[in-house]
Amino acid sequence: MSKGFMLVCDGSNGAGKTTAIRKIANYLEQQGYEVVLTREPGGTPIGEKIRSVILDPSTPEMGAMTELMLFSAARAQHVEEKIRPALEAGKVVISDRFDASTISFQHYARAIDLQTIKTINERALDGFKPDMYLIFDIEPELGMQRVSQRGEGLDRMEDEKMEFLQRAREGYLAQAKDDPERFSVIDASQDKESVLSACLRVVDSVIAANRRDNAQC
Repeated sequence: MSKGFMLVCDGSNGAGKTTAIRKIANYLEQQGYEVVLTREPGGTPIGEKIRSVILDPSTPEMGAMTELMLFSAARAQHVEEKIRPALEAGKVVISDRFDASTISFQHYARAIDLQTIKTINERALDGFKPDMYLIFDIEPELGMQRVSQRGEGLDRMEDEKMEFLQRAREGYLAQAKDDPERFSVIDASQDKESVLSACLRVVDSVIAANRRDNAQC
């Protein structure tokens, strides 16, 4: 059986990831792929319980290291229970956020030591790496305007100061600069059609690479 591949849609709050993920999934299904949509934190029953704790706006006192450990615990369960089995079954996994968020939010924004984060992340991932990260980039001010227009309350991460969100954005861009083969930055300030077109160009390149890899197996 051909092995599947994993796409991560990540980046700034309010950048339009949710809409793009649905359209990317539809595109892949039209190509004959079975698609598994998931998210972080979450993706599994255990992960979703952890998500409710992490994002609860009534717990602003949560420490940075506690936050890191909770994210990592949810990720370890996510990879073991959901992601690896789906890929081994030849499916495509699309995750709304993944480990790049931890580098951006917990290192660049929270200032936790990078090596500490990498060590914990490596234990949670157990050697696993996604095939491609699509980083939806937008100015935090514009992103939060979009979030506010949803008419929903802010979660604990969204309710951080603008400086925090800007540092997280810089973290995503730094990761993309360091690993351009696996990170593709999408200008999310464009109209929806342009954003989707940019996404699908990246998706097509991942499809082609996956087919080559499976042909060589």
